[in-house]
Amino acid sequence: MAAIACFGELLLRLTAPGRELLLQTPRLDVHVGGAEANVAIGLARLGHDASMISRVPDSPLGDAATGHLRRWGVSTRGVATAGGRMGLYFLSPGAGARRSDIVYDREGSAFALAGADDYDWDQLLDGVGLLHLSGITPALGEGPARAAQAAAAAARSNEISVSFDGNYRESLWRRRGVDPRPILSSLVAGADIFFGNHRDISLLLGRDFGGDGPGRRREAAEAAFEAFPRLNLIASTARHVEDSDRHRIAARIDSRDGAAQTEEVEVTGIVDRIGAGDAFAAGILHGLRQGLDLDDIVEVGLALTCLKHSLAGDASLFAERDIQAFRAGELDVRR
Repeated sequence: MAAIACFGELLLRLTAPGRELLLQTPRLDVHVGGAEANVAIGLARLGHDASMISRVPDSPLGDAATGHLRRWGVSTRGVATAGGRMGLYFLSPGAGARRSDIVYDREGSAFALAGADDYDWDQLLDGVGLLHLSGITPALGEGPARAAQAAAAAARSNEISVSFDGNYRESLWRRRGVDPRPILSSLVAGADIFFGNHRDISLLLGRDFGGDGPGRRREAAEAAFEAFPRLNLIASTARHVEDSDRHRIAARIDSRDGAAQTEEVEVTGIVDRIGAGDAFAAGILHGLRQGLDLDDIVEVGLALTCLKHSLAGDASLFAERDIQAFRAGELDVRR
């Protein structure tokens, strides 16, 4: 089966230990992160040929990031070294009624300084059957935005499918100081699969959707299918936060001909919610690659996003057997 390539920035995540505020005590835990890298790792752990396309500094930090990907089975042949620094973000985990808080420190990174001409897309996409992108990349600057658009164009010209996760980050777009709608719309227009909910579609189309629950999501999906003729699937989750330790999550997938919607699952004892959306994307792509029907595909996506809440760090490290155990409700010790 053809490989899956993920294009985006590799980051280091620096997290306050336990549930402290940032620098409440002078310690930080470090994880390798990045939305697209999380998807690549999740897919590699599920047995797929996954590769990462990115740029990192020629430094021990860049070496550590690429080494982390290789550890979990992701090919790094498309990760180049360049001038600039390592992108960072800082996380203060939520607790009780206190929400989690993220601070980005990504300006001037090796990835943010690169432009479309810094990538040989024909070579990087050789042997690839699907390219995964996200809306975080164009939020980092004009160079990354043009690179993402060039990647999508090269994929289309080589008959490679494209999946795009909206991943709207208001603080990054605000810092960039441009209207995100035309840039994100151009990328969604070139995608076959879109990860986003009715709010993401509202941003793209400049209109609100009435009603509540599945009806509103279907209305939004139909509007997106009309606006973006290439799209054939839209997948999303719905999250209701009771407190930092208890969330209710459901998942949905819409095609042009129908939809599949899961029941809500209560997720408790949350260890780390960061990367849950990327786990969902990996689960959906995994289900599609297995040739499952919509009902099973969305259940696989929900399983992986729920499991991710039990694991520290950005990426899902679960295998197929873990998904099957979750779906079967098996919670006893596996011996």
